[in-house]
Amino acid sequence: MTNVLAVSGSLRREKGETSRILMPFLEGMRSAGASVDLNYVKDIKIKPCRGDFHCWDTKPGECIIKDGMQALYSKLRWADILVLATPVYIPLPGEMQNFINRLCPLVNPLLDFKEGRTRARLQKDFRIQKIVLVSSGGWWEKGNFDTVQRICEELAKDISVEFAGALLRPHAYLMTEFEDKAEEIAAASKEAGSQLVREGRISAELLETVSQPLVAEKALRERYNRAYQRTAGTMSKAQ
Repeated sequence: MTNVLAVSGSLRREKGETSRILMPFLEGMRSAGASVDLNYVKDIKIKPCRGDFHCWDTKPGECIIKDGMQALYSKLRWADILVLATPVYIPLPGEMQNFINRLCPLVNPLLDFKEGRTRARLQKDFRIQKIVLVSSGGWWEKGNFDTVQRICEELAKDISVEFAGALLRPHAYLMTEFEDKAEEIAAASKEAGSQLVREGRISAELLETVSQPLVAEKALRERYNRAYQRTAGTMSKAQ
């Protein structure tokens, strides 16, 4: 059985826009026979990394900070696939960044040099094989996800595991206005999860379906600008 650990940085949990993609994706993984464990970083209350490298220099693999992350370390040991789900902030919610920083104990301090970059591997008691990103954003273009995706891709390369793809949903909040498209996107997300478990990959066609535009860029930009102008006008009158 494939074991999946999903960690979501959505502060609104299941009510957030990220869940519109994440939930069907995880449902698809379960339908393909995977065991799925979903965790929200807001509930775990992860403290920031101290940066003292106790987990490398003193006791490799052991984090000195005793908080909710300790329970996640146990779950990370049995996970075959790690799903990182997050909305785009600037670039990540603080709690999600804390989680990623606290993954340092998973890394074996024995370093290698590959294709011009310093890389490492997981500690022997962790068996993660793939990392997947699920992300939502408010702006129109997929380019708004570039920084978040690069962080996840670099994490995968740093620990020498496969980055298995990114389900990206631009202007996600508009899905409530386009029910037919929302159903199509949810179905593609579910099939992507199932396909990843069954075949070890996600097709480019499914990823494109999840990311498809719902409106033209100009229309969305004008919509944002009108909302701002209304707000600015109200504030001006109040002053």
